[in-house]
Amino acid sequence: MKNFNIICAGIFAVLLSLTAVLSWELYLRHSYYSLPDGLKFSYDDNSALWADKRAMVYEPADQATVFIGSSRMRFDLDIPLWQRLTGEKAVQLAQDGGDPRPVLADLAEDKNFKGKLIIDVTEGIFFYRDVEPTTRQIRYYHGITPTQRFSFLVNRFLESHFNFLDEDNFSFNIMLGHIKMPRRPGVIPAVVWPTVGTIINEDRQEYFTPAFLTDSTMSNNTKGNWLFFFKEYPDSPVTGKKLDSLIYNVKTNVDKIKARGGQVIFVRTPSCGYYKEKEDQDYPRKLYWDRLLELTGCQGIYFGDYPAIAHFVCPEWSHLKLEDARTYTENLVNILRTEKGWSFNTSQKLH
Repeated sequence: MKNFNIICAGIFAVLLSLTAVLSWELYLRHSYYSLPDGLKFSYDDNSALWADKRAMVYEPADQATVFIGSSRMRFDLDIPLWQRLTGEKAVQLAQDGGDPRPVLADLAEDKNFKGKLIIDVTEGIFFYRDVEPTTRQIRYYHGITPTQRFSFLVNRFLESHFNFLDEDNFSFNIMLGHIKMPRRPGVIPAVVWPTVGTIINEDRQEYFTPAFLTDSTMSNNTKGNWLFFFKEYPDSPVTGKKLDSLIYNVKTNVDKIKARGGQVIFVRTPSCGYYKEKEDQDYPRKLYWDRLLELTGCQGIYFGDYPAIAHFVCPEWSHLKLEDARTYTENLVNILRTEKGWSFNTSQKLH
């Protein structure tokens, strides 16, 4: 009888746990979690997902293009459209708030990488430091174990079926962002992106949720956070010899890739409003963007030079909504093909 009671208690505990989990999942799906354009699930943007994409850079040059940079590249490049227009995979290695220089150095030292590389330049990140930190994602990729790889495959399968596993939006710390707290002078906001403001697909493309785009409170909150950081943590751009040293370091890495037959181009993705005004003030184009192209000997695409992509209105001044990302992507492909001499394997069909 005692064993029977223990078994019954165990079964009851399991059923109670399953009921709680399923109830939470149903709540997220039907009452809370709104995804754009038929996307079903959001993935956690962790080191394992980045490493999975990093392993794809060895595709032949006519079958893939690698993208590095910060969050603008992740929002502004529409990967499904890129792949339809070019017949090539888009390997997305850009990171939110990430400096592309360490990733560039990693690819430069990888003698097996000899493909096409597009580098997103967000001045406040690219030209901010004269020391290149080693990123967590790079360390993870080079030290990944079979157990970690297997764990990633299992997690990816589960994440493609259950919304409650989305740590980027529904972990305990993130859910605390729902609590309305007054902004206190000198205190960094706990959450820069509003809760459930963005989602990520398996290819690491990032989107604004429909809720973010329709609720001006959410976008204004993010603008307020940008203003807070501009005021409390003003940029300290590298200048003079330090700037030249930074650019020459970039040139060294770019030259290594070119020497193996690779192609490299810099792009300046869109921003607008006060954010763009601040960038122009702190990082004058002639002293930074133009000098980067001059010293590296690389081609570049500055969005403001092309009327079709020069006047986007970013919802929070710094990233494109999906509709505009598609326009940007279409024009990026056209500029690369007709003006920069890039060729694409359009005969190849990707699924």
